[in-house]
Amino acid sequence: MPRITLRQLLDHAAENGYAVPAFNISNMEMGLAIMTAARETDAPVILAASRGARAYAGDVLLARLIDGLVETFPEVPVCMHLDHGNNLATCATAIQHGFTSVMMDGSLLADGTTPAEYAYNRDITARVTEMAHACGVSVEGELGVLGSLETGMGDQEDGHGATEKLSEEQLLTDPEEAERFVRETGVDALAVAMGTSHGAYKFTRQPDGEILAMSVIEEINRRLPDTHLVMHGSSSVPEDLRLLINSYGGDMRPTWGVPVEEIQRGIRSGVRKVNIDTDNRMAMTAGVRRVLSDNPGEFDPRKYLKEGKALMTALCKARFEAFGTAGHASRITPVPLEAMARRY
Repeated sequence: MPRITLRQLLDHAAENGYAVPAFNISNMEMGLAIMTAARETDAPVILAASRGARAYAGDVLLARLIDGLVETFPEVPVCMHLDHGNNLATCATAIQHGFTSVMMDGSLLADGTTPAEYAYNRDITARVTEMAHACGVSVEGELGVLGSLETGMGDQEDGHGATEKLSEEQLLTDPEEAERFVRETGVDALAVAMGTSHGAYKFTRQPDGEILAMSVIEEINRRLPDTHLVMHGSSSVPEDLRLLINSYGGDMRPTWGVPVEEIQRGIRSGVRKVNIDTDNRMAMTAGVRRVLSDNPGEFDPRKYLKEGKALMTALCKARFEAFGTAGHASRITPVPLEAMARRY
């Protein structure tokens, strides 16, 4: 099955009331775990690669890995998505290597750390949208800066994220401004800032409306009912995985992620893409630690990575089920990029 664009996939999700998890990948084992879960649940999937993942694996090897996954799992519709692109060139080279969706994160300047003004964000995102749509490729934009409402601090993932203390105005997407941004940029999806952040340590307590502002999503959806919304930093940081990691020599402190029920609340208000990375890293780490702890003499990477892959597959299956993605892969017929370009 050919790769699918983000726009076509999220249009289908909106029509059928579900969301699609965007799972970040860095290597073969993560890709196999995600695709196995998708096959077993009949779910379409978004495979996301950050600039850090591209640097780690290299664009050529990463592109060939995706080719191999698509060929090995032909029944699974796959959207290959660039996560947090920082400029036009980053997005263009992703498209050259087969990505069918790019995120232009203009909430930060090209250095990936300095918060940007609205005009900069609008202008660079509009430029990327014009370029990508000419190729039939979808674009996700971001308005507002990811970071913690508890601390006022941004976050860093793969070197991307604000490093300064942020105001509440910066940390929360303004619904009125969101209307302008979507209209002026033509993006296919909008990432909303509402208190989530990357990594395991998102919240110091069970999140409520003061530190996880789901009401922002609900208001934007009220104003923009036909716009696909995106939740970044939405790993749930499962307690059982944290405890499993610690039981085999890890040292993860108590933490809270984004509860699955809050994500489901978002899905009811237009969230169609949910970004997940930390949960999968935890699953892979727990499996590797368990094998190496139980078998200190083991030196075959296939043995311990297999265990991590199994735990990650189980987690991805649970997310496909919880988000309503399961059962929809077989109902989608991908549209070629050339046809998507004509639609734009």
